[in-house]
Amino acid sequence: MKAVIQRVLSASVTVDNEIVGSIGKGLCVLVGISRHDTEKEMEYIVRKILNIRVFNDEKDKRWMKSVMDMGYEVLCVSQFTLESTLKGNKPDFRYAMSPELSQPFYNQFLQALKTQYKADKIQDGKFGAYMQVDIQNDGPVTIPLEIKPGAPSKDTKEEDQPVQPLS
Repeated sequence: MKAVIQRVLSASVTVDNEIVGSIGKGLCVLVGISRHDTEKEMEYIVRKILNIRVFNDEKDKRWMKSVMDMGYEVLCVSQFTLESTLKGNKPDFRYAMSPELSQPFYNQFLQALKTQYKADKIQDGKFGAYMQVDIQNDGPVTIPLEIKPGAPSKDTKEEDQPVQPLS
């Protein structure tokens, strides 16, 4: 499972000239589901999205607060192309989960976010639709996240400590 987490000032998803999901300050998350992903990988990605510290604290200290700490919103966009590989110059999607299986998996992912945070703070696009995603990236801050199916998640206290960027 892969996610591209972007800190945004605002983001929205439009389908057929209609906005189907929209947030203010928070995270826009592009989500790719592999054909081998399980609930274990989903739980890891959900935990990381909600707890990743990409926001400043009250004293403007960087990398101290999560989306939940700040009470911000999350806009998720299903994006099977994240699970592509290149076959020559053409994308190959053989590792992406089939639409029949990935739609319920993605819905379960959204429900997990809503359950572990606040349902009204979670928005999404329209699964399987041709979407236009408007993102006003803040920073820019873009964090790619990937967990391979069956890989151990090294979620330890040490790993969750904030990383100080080089000056």
